Amino acid sequence: MMKKVVTLLFTLMCFEWVSAQADAVLWYKRPANIWHEALPLGNGKLGAMQFGDTLTDKIVLNEQTLWSGGEQEADRKEAYRFLPDIQKLLLAGNNVAAQTLLQQQFTCSGPGSKNGKMEHFGCYQTLGNLLINWKKSENTVTAYKRSLNLQQAISNISWKYQNDAQIQQESFISFGTNVYLVKLVAKGTKLNFSLALERKENAKILVKNNAVHLRGQLNNKNGWGMQYASQLKCIPWGGELKSDNLSLQISNADSCLLVFSAATNYNSISGKLDSAIVPEKKVAEWVESITVKEYARYKTNHLTQYQKLYNACSLQLPMHHAAIDTLSTQERLVHYYQNGSDAQLPVLYFNFGRYLLICSSPKDGLPANLQGLWAQEYQTPWNGDYHLNINIQMNYWLAELTGLSALAAPLHRYTALLVPNGQKTAKAYYNADGWVAHVISNPWHFTSPGEQASWGSTLTGGAWLCEHIWEHYRFTRDTTFLRSYYPVIKGAAQFLKSILIRDTATHFLVTAPSNSPEHAFVMPNGARANTCMGPTIDMQICRELFGAVAEAAKILQTDATLEHELRTLIPQLAPNRIGKNGDINEWLHDWNDSESKHRHISHLYGLHPYDEITPWATPELANAAVKTLEQRGDAGTGWSLAWKINFWTRLGNGNKALQLLKKLLTPIFDNQGKKITNGGGTYPNLFDAHPPFQIDGNLGATAGIAEMLLQSHGHNQVIRLLPALPSDSAWQNGKVCGLRARGAFLVDIEWKNGQVANGKITSVKGLPCNVFSPNKLVVIDAKGNRLATAKGNLRFNTQAGKTYTFRSVKE
Repeated sequence: MMKKVVTLLFTLMCFEWVSAQADAVLWYKRPANIWHEALPLGNGKLGAMQFGDTLTDKIVLNEQTLWSGGEQEADRKEAYRFLPDIQKLLLAGNNVAAQTLLQQQFTCSGPGSKNGKMEHFGCYQTLGNLLINWKKSENTVTAYKRSLNLQQAISNISWKYQNDAQIQQESFISFGTNVYLVKLVAKGTKLNFSLALERKENAKILVKNNAVHLRGQLNNKNGWGMQYASQLKCIPWGGELKSDNLSLQISNADSCLLVFSAATNYNSISGKLDSAIVPEKKVAEWVESITVKEYARYKTNHLTQYQKLYNACSLQLPMHHAAIDTLSTQERLVHYYQNGSDAQLPVLYFNFGRYLLICSSPKDGLPANLQGLWAQEYQTPWNGDYHLNINIQMNYWLAELTGLSALAAPLHRYTALLVPNGQKTAKAYYNADGWVAHVISNPWHFTSPGEQASWGSTLTGGAWLCEHIWEHYRFTRDTTFLRSYYPVIKGAAQFLKSILIRDTATHFLVTAPSNSPEHAFVMPNGARANTCMGPTIDMQICRELFGAVAEAAKILQTDATLEHELRTLIPQLAPNRIGKNGDINEWLHDWNDSESKHRHISHLYGLHPYDEITPWATPELANAAVKTLEQRGDAGTGWSLAWKINFWTRLGNGNKALQLLKKLLTPIFDNQGKKITNGGGTYPNLFDAHPPFQIDGNLGATAGIAEMLLQSHGHNQVIRLLPALPSDSAWQNGKVCGLRARGAFLVDIEWKNGQVANGKITSVKGLPCNVFSPNKLVVIDAKGNRLATAKGNLRFNTQAGKTYTFRSVKE
């Protein structure tokens, strides 16, 4: 009997280990050949993409603030003089002429974001490469493996030679101190390699004091801009360290510790270049403070800091498929694509999404950009900038939901830093109060319209950012935070209030001129244009922002007059309207789409991320949203698929959401490196393929997975348990811990056979709690008192800091 018990315990332990590996470790059987196979490390400020080659290993380096360009006056100072004429043309139905005039007089001054690297707008750039050139061995490499442990934010690379000698590499970018540490260990052999840093542009490389220094200054159009510096040191144990003008050479060492760091003279708190910051000095302080003897302490400190964030939320789907045990992550993608079972792959993707945000959004830095932190180019796609018409916002949808609320601080701070420039832009183009930001921005806080009328005059980018400020309050109920950011959201509302005009045909208040992001329409006369009045997304954002500012004013007991004005305006705004085909109109009128399968589905902003459309409160509009999604189809870029996952989740259709998640997990390459798709999908290292790589798809889909299991939007912010659980067998049993709900609640849920089994709700602020469960539950307080029993709606009072348990009961 004892033998059977021991065997059972051992089997369970092995299952838990395999499951933990399957949902928290990316691993591969060979070195990376391309950047999209390399493994990402980061601590928010420093980033590295590790290839893991056994001859010439390349590590692509990034520093989060490294941007070319600089501050500029991009507003057309007299643009507001042309606003009445543009609006008259729109009111007369002459959208094409309005767009022509807008292109001539109402875009930004200068080239805007085009070829940003060489302009004032600037471009996020790679810092360069760290090269490890291994001395060639006569023995064949065997037993190669490289991996990234998401629970630790540590990568490991190892290989053997035919003579059983082994090389091991452990790497992490410390959350405790701003250094990238690579520990190399030889077993049965010695370490022989050289080290170098390289950068193709604006760089000076020198070796002094047994360290490689890379420093320089990027361009700001024809002048000079940001300064940067980096340093690489090698501390060998045994053997010999030599150097020449460009590299370090290590011979016959038993082990080595590589220490790297980088910095710029950009101040993320002020949002400006700071002459008081000397990059070389900062980097030297970080690098020179590291000693080999304290490596274990650095690692422990790193794990402590990182795991405070990572362990705040966890998801488990316990079904295990033995077929995946020997498959690399790339092979698992192909296996899943070919309809193979892999319950752990969606969990791995969820964990990877949270990992990416933790590693690319430092509390005291810039927000995560289009590529988060990681880039290999000097001219990154779309400048690696901040797109304000969904992309930067999608990066942060998961933050409040999955216990990473603190990581939204860079986004909030960045939004506030847009205000001064945004006020100038509001005056220059609209002669309006408040502040505005349009479609694109950068660390220099660009707020002008873009350079093209077809996309650049969307005027609700700043207002959309304000949603994240309001959502942070809804999740945390932090009135101190709300008070500090109230002027920001107030200013955005004042701008929209100032620029509304009354449409003479419908008599509704509308924005003008604007775009529905990046999409065009076809008018009944066949005219095709982008410039319009009152696109649906604008009106939804107006309703959301006006309502939020009015409610914030009430909470903070201020601006009673403004509160009344905003509440009075909301019913006058152009409403959501259902078109002749049963879908929600994207524009003020029921015009045809220029692209029926367009990637942006902006007119469903009211479904997600806003919550004015819900199946329970507005079923007719929810049905129209379904029709809209069906018309747009399931194809799309990576981030577009992620948004569709969130849409279907909000509609309670977990099966459709999972279908789209599987589509998002379509591998770009097969196991031989041959391309499978040119559309949206997933690269071998799990990076989202727009294509090219954009991090928003990863982060947006992670939020969608969370909302399959918990939602708290809508009237009364009801906590809905398992609102969109897929019927797939892999999802019928599971557990999620640490999800956050609006009203300042922390929620754990365990489910069995597709129904809620038990869980916990912790009340942070002591507010009344509303819960909806698909099956009958009983809620019990810490003293064992039954507070509520029901299927469907449950309501009970809470006390701050107290935890309440719930469990299923027979109906």
